[in-house]
Amino acid sequence: MRVHLRLSVQQSGTGVWYQGLVPGSGDHTVGQGKRLTFELQGARVFLACGKYISPFHDIPLVVETEQGNDVPAKKPKKNESEVLFNMVVEVPRWSNAKMEIATKEPLNPIKQDVKKGKLRYVANIFPHKGYIWNYGALPQTWEDPDHTDKETECCGDNDPIDVCEIGTQVCLPGQVIQVKVLGILAMIDEGEMDWKVIAINAEDPDAKNLNNIEDVRKSRPGHLEATVDWFRKYKVPDGKPENRFGFNGQFKDKDFAVEIIKSTHEHWRALVQKQTNSGEIACKNISCCESPFKCSADEARDVVNSVRTSIMLFHKDDRIHNNSRQKLLGLS
Repeated sequence: MRVHLRLSVQQSGTGVWYQGLVPGSGDHTVGQGKRLTFELQGARVFLACGKYISPFHDIPLVVETEQGNDVPAKKPKKNESEVLFNMVVEVPRWSNAKMEIATKEPLNPIKQDVKKGKLRYVANIFPHKGYIWNYGALPQTWEDPDHTDKETECCGDNDPIDVCEIGTQVCLPGQVIQVKVLGILAMIDEGEMDWKVIAINAEDPDAKNLNNIEDVRKSRPGHLEATVDWFRKYKVPDGKPENRFGFNGQFKDKDFAVEIIKSTHEHWRALVQKQTNSGEIACKNISCCESPFKCSADEARDVVNSVRTSIMLFHKDDRIHNNSRQKLLGLS
């Protein structure tokens, strides 16, 4: 399949909002032979699998799941310990732009966060550059703000559960990868529960050697400590206090992480089936059979067309020299 990455350039201040995004591996299997493409339109990354989908609601949480007539990704085929999860990458490792799934927009595209009219970036937390892992979310999960965690006594942050992918590949915004869950960190952000799942790309060369959080500690000395330090301090340059952590900042193991993921999946199911208060969360989807928010492929396309701007189209097999690419983007 030839995969297209569409790049829309939006000016911001003296520079270009997003630049240099060239497809390296733009199609991704998400289970049952389905493949995704991704494109950037109007400063938003929309995902498509033959038709436009929501990365929040339409990508199965678990790879190779039994798809019944209910909400997708209900039960895995494999033994629980062998389950792989789909991860939607929002922010590539070493980058600073604060990209995230837009939970309040129809089809939930990925876009850069804006505050007071300005695009948001995370500061470099010495000695690190940008995010120190590929950062993203598990689809079909939701940290319910009306649910109080019994361990930390904090409510959810109203977002999909976050993932830090520690593999060697630098991913792209909108890329969907299959990950092994290794553990979890209980971050408390301004009083809200904000779990951070630690995982590795199942196709990473190190994946076969990493099966739990202790394997990470042994094979990558200092990496977990750096993760806690980064999350503690990354909002300080913006004038906010340091973040706190449950369990004294200790990582919980894989089994604990899977139980938290299961819980957030059940909260998501209630969300898309309108069994709980969705607030401003946009639940439009094309695949959740019992969801009152399900829409047609044509309706999904209309959502994308409504935000479509001038698009530059690159093919997966294009080899564009950097100078030529800069000229195309108007940077030279």
